[in-house]
Amino acid sequence: MAGKEASVVRIHEIYIKAAATAIWEAITSPEWNGRYGYRAQAEFDLRSGGKYAAKANEGMKKFGLPDVIIDGEILEARPPNKLVQTWRWLFNENQKKEGFSTLTYEIVDTGQGFCRLTVTHDQTHQPTMAAATISKFDVKNGGGGWNWILSDLKSLLETGKTMS
Repeated sequence: MAGKEASVVRIHEIYIKAAATAIWEAITSPEWNGRYGYRAQAEFDLRSGGKYAAKANEGMKKFGLPDVIIDGEILEARPPNKLVQTWRWLFNENQKKEGFSTLTYEIVDTGQGFCRLTVTHDQTHQPTMAAATISKFDVKNGGGGWNWILSDLKSLLETGKTMS
């Protein structure tokens, strides 16, 4: 169909040997979320309409990134099981123009001593973001997308150490 863009919704799922509250804290607390993945501390105002902001670390600033690299709004927060937010890159004007995506975290306790974390990222109408967040680990180009971030989170929670 000409003129119609296919939806791009990516679902990432990982099992983590940790309590739902620990996973929630690792996602929403700047003391934790700045320790894994891209090491960008993120602040959440965990109420409907609250703001979200991920801040560039010192290494990112050396590459000329702005102080706030991702922003958004909280749509739903049900600790420790569900967080829905908008998410927009602010790295450069082209990425900023792609607008907001929707990011959903769902944490389910399996009752077996570990939880399932599902991250659903609706990136429809955002080709740059869709291409980057699914990428494989690539040191030269600075990332590994959601699969890498979630694996690093799992490593930190289960071993106390990140992958790198």
